[in-house]
Amino acid sequence: RNRGTSGGSVAHADPAADYPAALLALEAQVKLASATGERVVALDEFLVDALTTSLEDGEILTEVHVPVEQAGVATAYRTLIQPASGFAIVGAAVRLGVTNGNVSFVRVALTGVGSKPYRASAVEQALDGGPANAEAFAAAAAHAAEGVDVLSDIHASAAYRASLAAVQTRRALEDAAGSA
Repeated sequence: RNRGTSGGSVAHADPAADYPAALLALEAQVKLASATGERVVALDEFLVDALTTSLEDGEILTEVHVPVEQAGVATAYRTLIQPASGFAIVGAAVRLGVTNGNVSFVRVALTGVGSKPYRASAVEQALDGGPANAEAFAAAAAHAAEGVDVLSDIHASAAYRASLAAVQTRRALEDAAGSA
C-alpha cells in the first residue's frame, strides 16, 4: 500500500507518469489476463487517453514485456518535475543508435505534453539516417509536440510545455548520443 509498481503506473495511465514514456521508447508490451484468457498488447495501443487504457472488464495487467536491447543502442531520460507531486511537467525518453556518426536507430517518447504519453514519430523521422549532432538533434526536437493537443494547466501553459518538449527531447538525445 505504500509502494508503486511499473505495471501499476502503466495501468493507471497518468499522462505525466515517467514509466509509460520510458516503456514506450523501449517498445514494451503488456500482458493482460482475465478468467477467459490472456492477451498481449503493444503499450502504445494500451494507452488510450488520460487515465484510460484498453483494459476490458475483468482484465488485469499481469506483466510488462521489454525486449532485449540491441547492441550499440543507448538510452536517456530527461524530465522537468513538478516538485510537490514528483510527476513530470514534461519528460522525454530516448533510445539512440549511432553508426559512423549517423543515427542508425531512434525511438523518442514523451510524457506530460498531451493527454497520454506518446511516441514522437516526427522527431524519429527527422533523425532517421541523418547526422547525430547537436544541430540535427535541435532541429528534430523542434517537432516533439507535433500533432499533439498540448496540455495547459496550473503548472505550465501549452506554449511552455511545447517548448519544454523540444528542450527535454534535445537534451535526452544529446545524453544518449554521449553514451552510444
